[in-house]
Amino acid sequence: MYVRYHDQEWGVPVYDDRKLFEFLILEGAQAGLSWITVLRKRENYRQAFDGFDAGKIAAYSETDLTRLLANPGIIRNRLKLAAAVANARAYLAVQDKQGNFNSFIWKFVDGKPVQNAWATIQNVPAETKQSQAMSKELSRLGFKFVGPTICYAFMQAVGMVNDHVTQCFRYEEIRKAVEKGSCSKE
Repeated sequence: MYVRYHDQEWGVPVYDDRKLFEFLILEGAQAGLSWITVLRKRENYRQAFDGFDAGKIAAYSETDLTRLLANPGIIRNRLKLAAAVANARAYLAVQDKQGNFNSFIWKFVDGKPVQNAWATIQNVPAETKQSQAMSKELSRLGFKFVGPTICYAFMQAVGMVNDHVTQCFRYEEIRKAVEKGSCSKE
């Protein structure tokens, strides 16, 4: 599962608002845990969170939080679950003001994936100036569980940065796809 995620999804630029929202929620859920823990529960999250329909999530009540807390298929942390609801509301506010979420979030990398060139995984930073700026802005807008490290993991996952190490076969594939424009906004 983890290899398939790495080989097919991680680091590929995402411009779809709902998919970006899904990753934002999942990265927040991952805080303090390993990504494989969240990846194994991803389908359960999709079911529990109405396919990551932000409009539905934003309307969740205390009853919905109680339902989520009883769901063994997801990470049952009240703060993270409440953050998902707060994030849905903040996300909808951004969409309302900006027209969409993707143009708002991609502005932190000037609309184009950053092509890093790390020799080893140890060289990859936990956060960057861009993730710090994203964290600060998202927090200001009412988002929760969006610290700079979480934001950087989000940026990596949705292809805002190409952090595959240079020896990884995906590094060149993604770099070339971005250059050719085959990873451009849909």
